[in-house]
Amino acid sequence: MPTPGVPSEWGALLREVRTFERRIGFDETANFSTFYSEQSDHSICGYAPRFQLPYSYEDPVIRWGDALNEKDCRAGANEEDVYFTQVEAVGEIGTGVTSTMLEGKLDRFLYLVIHEDCHDQFDLPYGIEEALCNLLGYKGIAAFAGEKYGVKAREDRAIQRYAITQAKFTRAVVEYYGQVEQLYAQQARAEIAPDAVLKGRARIFGSAERTFGWKRNAMNNVGLANEMTYSRHYPQLDKVHETIGNDLSKTVAFFKQVDKLKPTRAVVMKQLHITDAKSVRFVRAYESAVVEIIDLLLKERTRRTGA
Repeated sequence: MPTPGVPSEWGALLREVRTFERRIGFDETANFSTFYSEQSDHSICGYAPRFQLPYSYEDPVIRWGDALNEKDCRAGANEEDVYFTQVEAVGEIGTGVTSTMLEGKLDRFLYLVIHEDCHDQFDLPYGIEEALCNLLGYKGIAAFAGEKYGVKAREDRAIQRYAITQAKFTRAVVEYYGQVEQLYAQQARAEIAPDAVLKGRARIFGSAERTFGWKRNAMNNVGLANEMTYSRHYPQLDKVHETIGNDLSKTVAFFKQVDKLKPTRAVVMKQLHITDAKSVRFVRAYESAVVEIIDLLLKERTRRTGA
């Protein structure tokens, strides 16, 4: 059964989603208040060395470009992996509703609204925040669908299927990333030749493409690192959500507390003698510092509640 499209009365649907968001603890945002009929997708173009797997989309080893189409993006490569994609919305910029969003499927529309609105609720490291907003997005659309359409209605079944599938994909990204990372580690120890690395990663990338439904030869170091930004911490954040009773309101409140208690970027840099806030060393360190806060808060909550 095909997934239902976005209803023509999408404005009313958006207002219902916003009511749901406020109930789980979101503040109002400026997102999706405008309709851009002439704007479709936001283009993303990136390059990375073939023999270096970036940590995330923040890793400076990735050279991000501004090509508007795949042909121009590929033309800018220099013996590098090339990644080009287009997304319907970008958060934290007062993003508007685009024609692509309205021409798409209901599940994707709902996910985009909650995910992008989520970004305006927190000021966490992107590697944490992207995973959190995916978690709240998937769990949020599932809860919203059950309330609005009724359990097992056509719309509800499609949305539940989307949420479950995307969460599985997230965990698969972590698996594939680990496999490619291991290949490069073997090369660094001179245990495997460069040609064998390329053959090995081609096999892994091909498997990932089939899993995610990507076109052939679309996956590479940039694409995998980009996906990993949304996936690396997802299992841990999902465990937090489960531990506090799978309650969206409590999960939002928990991570707002994390946001308040996290160290500043300046403090992390000073403690670890890091001078470049854009370095991958800082990206890793800042994420780790916030993970420590998450662990401490969860332990304290468990001690206090006994659950």
